[in-house]
Amino acid sequence: MKRIMFVCHGNICRSPMAEGLFRKMLEDKKINSIECSSAGLFAMTGDEPSINAVKACERFATDISAHRARRITAYILDETDKFVCMTKEHAASLSMYVPSEKILVLGNGVPDPYGGNLEEYIICANSIKNALETQFESIIAEDNQ
Repeated sequence: MKRIMFVCHGNICRSPMAEGLFRKMLEDKKINSIECSSAGLFAMTGDEPSINAVKACERFATDISAHRARRITAYILDETDKFVCMTKEHAASLSMYVPSEKILVLGNGVPDPYGGNLEEYIICANSIKNALETQFESIIAEDNQ
């Protein structure tokens, strides 16, 4: 089973949205050989997702309401096959701990909607969805070629 981890700062906005949207893509494509989850570099373990992140994902028929934040741990670093980061800065932080071929930045980076209104979260979720669709093959590939 291949393990993909979506990574952002606090694991309450971008990475849970990416996880939920990607999970829906896997289900729609009937791919069950890939497991995906999310974590934050500075997450407060147990935090609920932003209410606007939940509402934005609902617009894409995705429910992330049960998500709870978790911080990147040594176990996650060891057990993950590919890290999909929301920014180049997240990728740079991870590159100190895992080989760079295991790290991918989503699109050109995804701006943080934290504290924004619902419209900003919907725009963010839409850009995540578009980047996931564009990069789907490279995300599920064995390496980042």
